[in-house]
Amino acid sequence: MSSAITVGIITVSDRASAGEYEDHGGPALRDACGVRGWAVDAEAIIPDDLEQIQRTVRAFSSQGCGLILTTGGTGIADRDVTPEAVRGIMRLEIPGFGESMRMQSLAITPNAILSRSLAAIVDTSLVIALPGKPSGAVECLGFVADAIPHTVKLAKGVPTSC
Repeated sequence: MSSAITVGIITVSDRASAGEYEDHGGPALRDACGVRGWAVDAEAIIPDDLEQIQRTVRAFSSQGCGLILTTGGTGIADRDVTPEAVRGIMRLEIPGFGESMRMQSLAITPNAILSRSLAAIVDTSLVIALPGKPSGAVECLGFVADAIPHTVKLAKGVPTSC
């Protein structure tokens, strides 16, 4: 069941996209997906730019990624626009994902309260906006991983039995 999930990973970072430092978030998420048997079919490193985030999410969805993970841009800095980008193109938001990620992360760091991580349906894909810190991104993915296979099926319109 979970092996049928195809994933796109988008690292949102001005500095990593400019080559100022090496992206560690994308590779960490790729490894976490591999452990779960999910196939990473697309990867991108892009700047903190609302329209570019939206274009990349839509492109990954149109190429068949059932799950799109973003890492970065979910904090409160001026350039952190990932949640706004996703909300601007989503069909609906799934609040429980963000709530769960924040609540479970609070046991690890008090700064989790600042996170604006979220999940939404864009076209026929589940999009999860994860923190930029690699360990935080992987931890948050783990907090919601069990709900992902069912959600991806629903997003694609596949009949399911609860």
